[in-house]
Amino acid sequence: MGKNLLEQLRQFTVVVSDTGDIQAIETFTPRDATTNPSLITAAAQMPQYQAIVDTTLLKAKEEAGANVAIAEIVRLAFDRLAVAFGLKILEIIPGRVSTEVDARLSYDTEATIAKARYLIGEYAKAGISKDRILIKIASTWEGIKAAEVLEQEGIHCNLTLLFGLHQAIACAEAKVTLISPFVGRILDWYKKETGQDYASHEDPGVQSVTTIYHYFKRFGYQTEIMGASFRNIGEIQELAGCDLLTISPQLLDQLRQTEEDLPRKLDPAAIPQDIEKIPMDKAKFEEMHQGDRMASEKLAEGIAGFTKALEVLEHLLAERLKQLDGQEHIQHGAEEIFHAYDLDGDGFITREEWAGADAVFDALDNDQDGKITAAEMSAGLGAAFRLTSVG
Repeated sequence: MGKNLLEQLRQFTVVVSDTGDIQAIETFTPRDATTNPSLITAAAQMPQYQAIVDTTLLKAKEEAGANVAIAEIVRLAFDRLAVAFGLKILEIIPGRVSTEVDARLSYDTEATIAKARYLIGEYAKAGISKDRILIKIASTWEGIKAAEVLEQEGIHCNLTLLFGLHQAIACAEAKVTLISPFVGRILDWYKKETGQDYASHEDPGVQSVTTIYHYFKRFGYQTEIMGASFRNIGEIQELAGCDLLTISPQLLDQLRQTEEDLPRKLDPAAIPQDIEKIPMDKAKFEEMHQGDRMASEKLAEGIAGFTKALEVLEHLLAERLKQLDGQEHIQHGAEEIFHAYDLDGDGFITREEWAGADAVFDALDNDQDGKITAAEMSAGLGAAFRLTSVG
């Protein structure tokens, strides 16, 4: 019997799991894993992780002390919860876990640096070396400058929400450890803009990552490239050979179930030599960013989406804390989250409205029609979908 696509892909690309679901990570055994607020929100609704949520909330409340507002306790708890899930994931995988800095700090260099140091400190308290952590930061100019400082301190960074070559070059010049160009979201933008479909080899997201890969290898940059946000396995096949690819459990399963030859498409031994180097400073970055409508729109949209996912999670944690304190009983959690994302009130959530983690959207969109209904939300995250106590 021949090897499946996942087995072949692992021969020349590091496979990363794009999920906060520990059981999914155990199933697919990736080397690395990445998570963010919307992934944690989904995982936190699962009964098997309820103890982690409750313990983290109560500990945050205890450490915050008396007369501290719930909002402050919840902000502390979110960081602790991200680390708690990261610690669970690190018990399974041999490599690194990416932990995200609050998206609301994306344009604040100093605040991003402070938050990253805090997260690394929390992992250190648990005995985890900073070599096993990637701090996930949005690829704004301010975020990239923060990552440059952090890398000089030995804190490794994963620059996310990356859509343009200018972002990639700035990250490489800053000696960032890893970048995550968003393949599927680039495709989404072009499909909406042009109204046409694209074959995998013509996919604008695939072409963008290929260009970045060629540029990095041509000029000897050590920054790793991790393709992310995939819409189908065809995109993954076209990027076979990329340094890393972070893939949702659904697409990992499709790769595992498919047996056909997988040729390597990206190879450092076959790089075009006629690539011109682009000097990158803030002025050039801003010029290229303003000139790339897709990149500027998707970066702003992505930050807004991750911010919204964080706010939804904070709301749920606040409600859970009230319940634990006996102040309030939470009900209809699925409805609350559904209405938070259904921006136009038309009864379903589009990918643009979701704007959070693609892996969660794909998992909830049962019929794969590009929309999440209230029923799919409830079924996907549990019929009750309420933060109730264990037992």
